[in-house]
Amino acid sequence: MNKELIINVTPTGVEIALLEDKKLVELHNEKSDAHFGVGDIYLGKVKKLIPGLNAAFVDVGFEKDAFLHYTDLSPFAKSILKFTQLAVNDKSEHEFDFSKFQVEPEIVKTGKINEVLNGKPNVLVQILKEPIAAKGPRLSCEISLPGRFVVLTPFNEIVAVSKKIHSSDERKRLHKIVEAIRPKNFGVIVRTAAEGKSTSELHQDLLDLIATWNKIQHNLKGAEAPARVLSEQNKTTSILRDLLNEDFNKIVINDKNIYTDTKSYIQRIAADKAEIVSFYNSSSLIFDTYGITKQVKGSFGKTVNLPSGAYLIIEHTEALHVVDVNSGYKSVSNNQEENALQTNLEAAAEIATQLRLRDIGGIIVVDFIDMKLPDNRRKLQEAMEEFMKADRSKHSVLPISKFGLMQITRQRMRPEVNINTQETCPVCNGSGKITSTLILEDEIEKRLNYLASHSHNNLTLALNPIVFSHITKGWLFSIARKWKRKYKVNLKLQSNSNYNIVEYHFFDQNEEEIKF
Repeated sequence: MNKELIINVTPTGVEIALLEDKKLVELHNEKSDAHFGVGDIYLGKVKKLIPGLNAAFVDVGFEKDAFLHYTDLSPFAKSILKFTQLAVNDKSEHEFDFSKFQVEPEIVKTGKINEVLNGKPNVLVQILKEPIAAKGPRLSCEISLPGRFVVLTPFNEIVAVSKKIHSSDERKRLHKIVEAIRPKNFGVIVRTAAEGKSTSELHQDLLDLIATWNKIQHNLKGAEAPARVLSEQNKTTSILRDLLNEDFNKIVINDKNIYTDTKSYIQRIAADKAEIVSFYNSSSLIFDTYGITKQVKGSFGKTVNLPSGAYLIIEHTEALHVVDVNSGYKSVSNNQEENALQTNLEAAAEIATQLRLRDIGGIIVVDFIDMKLPDNRRKLQEAMEEFMKADRSKHSVLPISKFGLMQITRQRMRPEVNINTQETCPVCNGSGKITSTLILEDEIEKRLNYLASHSHNNLTLALNPIVFSHITKGWLFSIARKWKRKYKVNLKLQSNSNYNIVEYHFFDQNEEEIKF
């Protein structure tokens, strides 16, 4: 599979398109005035404890206070509170040695929020979900710093290896390496990308993350809540960090500064891939050149058409998303059951893409075309699970119910991508109403009268074909013939299919348009 990252820099922000075999599968939009990003770390001030919800509202500088539930506190919440206080009040010129930090006992899973955050202290928190609709951000105290090969988790001593690394020997090798290089008071999660990597590569990635943690300690000194102490990398580098592999063969950027930053970032994390980054220097729009604009227009909106003629209807309600699969005009066979299976399989592939592309989260209910055979329902279930494997968000696919419905849950970290693909009608300007034919006829006659009174005796009137037919209907008693006699002009009529229904133009004898 060939992966391409096309980055379009505009005055309002950065648009990032991920293509897999030329097909648009992810679209990210990072606005230049964005204040929050998943992974950002803040010094927050606890404003209100809600024992009934076992949660707290924390001020992190957003117009709506952020939400922190007890289950997101982290077992090491007391250690985080202690560390936050020490770091903020630290007056020394040097950072204190985190390896000497005395970790506090873990909190109990069934505890109460007011027992841990009593006194409404300042606390180090990380953005778990961006603000969505009227809700503020969701927070976590389980601080994690992601690198390319490992994730650093302060305050614990746990080493875990990604379950997606299937080889038991490789898992043992990675576990042994990380245990040997891991500093005290830090846990490490080994990512899937670490498979086959050397000790030096893993160690360098770990050192970079420890340097980031030291930066957090430095930024906490003397900080007053609410304050951002560490910003997640921009979306370009975070996507590269998470996705860059041997399948990537092109990264194209139309901004010189981001091109330079991306080039140096890739040289640092994967020097052998540096040549795939190129600068786009052309007057034409980068998204148009790579066919992204056309795909966006065809992929967003209520209706999504499939190659077979089938189509999807995607509706958003307050509680969930609903996807309706409708059969097309093409048939692969005379067997209705086989046609239903093939259409459902095609729809399943597109639905998996749409969930990634629009970043749809929560509960998704899919109404597939009814199939009678249990084997076919099982095939569809397995196919959907396979199509969803490329999705980086946590998700779950339930078996098809007896009513032909499939339920999917998908984790959402950011607001859903919603692009309006409709354009305002140039005829009615979005009102849905146009000028009456009788009024249009009267308007044309008034202008004809004006031109005739100003010595325009040879005129050409160009009209939309429908209006042309109306004006010329009934040769002897047509409206056009009546105008010629009434205003004593030589009037020639032309039909132009490029005109909208209420558009018309007068031309003089030199075939130059007459402006009013």
